[in-house]
Amino acid sequence: MVLSLSRRRRALAIAAAVITAVPLAVAATMSANASVPSTPPGWTLQWSDDFNGAANTLPSSSNWIFDLGHGYPGGPGNWGTGEIQNYTNSTNNIKLDGSGNLRITALRDGSGNWTSARIETQRANFRPPAGGKLAIEGRIQMPNVTGNAALGYWPAFWALGQPYRGNYWNWPAIGEFDIMENVNGINSVWGVLHCGVNPGGPCNETNGLGASRACPGASCQSAFHTYRFEWDESVSPKALRWYVDGQQFHSVNQNQFDATTWNNMTGHAGYFLLLNLAMGGAFPNGVAGFGTPTAATVPGHSMVVDYVAVWSAGGGGTTPPTTTTTTPPGGSGWDAFSDMQAESATARNGGTIEAAEGGQAVAQLRNGNSLRFSGTRFGSRTATQFLARVASGAAGGVSGLVEVRLGSPTAAPIGSFAVGNTGGWQSWRTIPANIAGVSGTQDVYVTFTSGQPNAYVSVNWVRFGT
Repeated sequence: MVLSLSRRRRALAIAAAVITAVPLAVAATMSANASVPSTPPGWTLQWSDDFNGAANTLPSSSNWIFDLGHGYPGGPGNWGTGEIQNYTNSTNNIKLDGSGNLRITALRDGSGNWTSARIETQRANFRPPAGGKLAIEGRIQMPNVTGNAALGYWPAFWALGQPYRGNYWNWPAIGEFDIMENVNGINSVWGVLHCGVNPGGPCNETNGLGASRACPGASCQSAFHTYRFEWDESVSPKALRWYVDGQQFHSVNQNQFDATTWNNMTGHAGYFLLLNLAMGGAFPNGVAGFGTPTAATVPGHSMVVDYVAVWSAGGGGTTPPTTTTTTPPGGSGWDAFSDMQAESATARNGGTIEAAEGGQAVAQLRNGNSLRFSGTRFGSRTATQFLARVASGAAGGVSGLVEVRLGSPTAAPIGSFAVGNTGGWQSWRTIPANIAGVSGTQDVYVTFTSGQPNAYVSVNWVRFGT
């Protein structure tokens, strides 16, 4: 979905064929809360979320990052696609339904403003083992709305290359796999690959290389269907394949690309997964032939996700079943008493990566952002102090807390310090804070809390002391 503007010209022709040539069929459907399927022989389950939990609660923050607003900080506006909604983490827009499903709901207020939700996995290293295969699968019901009432609805299940985190301007080289896209309530699933350069290149950007088909049996809107993407490095040429309910409808092979394009797309740490329900933008507008949503569009419909799962098979090993997106020093967790570089955090929610003090830092952090350092090793030493290298060019009166939490970004802080303007965004200071004693191995979260919405701190590194 990133910057995929003119590919919607292709969608016009495909959508017209789907509408005129494919009758809607009715078929029996599986239950709405089927479990993640059993792992077949030869495969290993790497990660999954069954969306089990209490009704009206948010999905797990250990699994998911909430994307908020109209774009990544420092990235293209309207998420690069022209979509108009404001993404929130309100349970009005995103929640577990208590029956094993995630519901992402698009709403319109009395002033005509739309809200919805978009989440991405904390983990960003999904890739096949060398010489093996990776499968990404989700069981999803598209918003159950059609015709004029559906104009502007744009549900999607997709993946982006890990280097996009913190850059936001290296698309499409880092790769994008659109596993399921749909617009305007049409009974069709689109699968698209984005790669190379924009415009043009081997992926025909900004269109991408795509295909579509009607959902088997019941329509995409009226029932759950299983959408699957496979990245297969066990064959020659290597292949990417798209499926709906086990039926392949799209594929591309390595021999369609030059070596640089393929390596840029597949040679990095891996991919993170996204689920979102957009409103309006280039794809639905292009298919409709006019701007969407319209006054006839009916709010309140949901994309319903039963599960998301990732498997690997073959090769010399399996993708490590950890949540790391980078390899920390030592290869087996972070040393609590050495500098832990912010830009290399296991996972990051918010901020942008910028140059700092001869290296890099995570800049422009604000209320609700966080850094995660999984498997931080304190050993038998008890840490009683937390130190962070920070800078701030925040305006007068804008400040906030830098907090340390263990195990969860919502756990009670074990220590914190306040920070405001330090003299500029490149004016760095090391600030200590006393903390409750910590030992052993811990998942450390550095969280940022402020009473204002403005960015108030950048972080170069963090470490612990005794």
